[in-house]
Amino acid sequence: MSVQQVSGNGASSSSTSLWRTVKAVGWSFVGIRKRSASDEDMARITPMHLVAVGFAAVIVLVLALIGLVNWVVAK
Repeated sequence: MSVQQVSGNGASSSSTSLWRTVKAVGWSFVGIRKRSASDEDMARITPMHLVAVGFAAVIVLVLALIGLVNWVVAK
């Protein structure tokens, strides 16, 4: 058993799941990931985390692109 399962601490498990979701979304943006690791992530992450992190990542990407375009045009 893992430490998280033994301790029964729900907050630790939730933060781990959120971090796993952030990593999964990041790898999805890059487009490279082992099939076994992807399957394991999909079994452990929650759909709500996936949607929230994906939406936040898209917003960050769009804002970064807008900032980059404004920076290049200003020069």
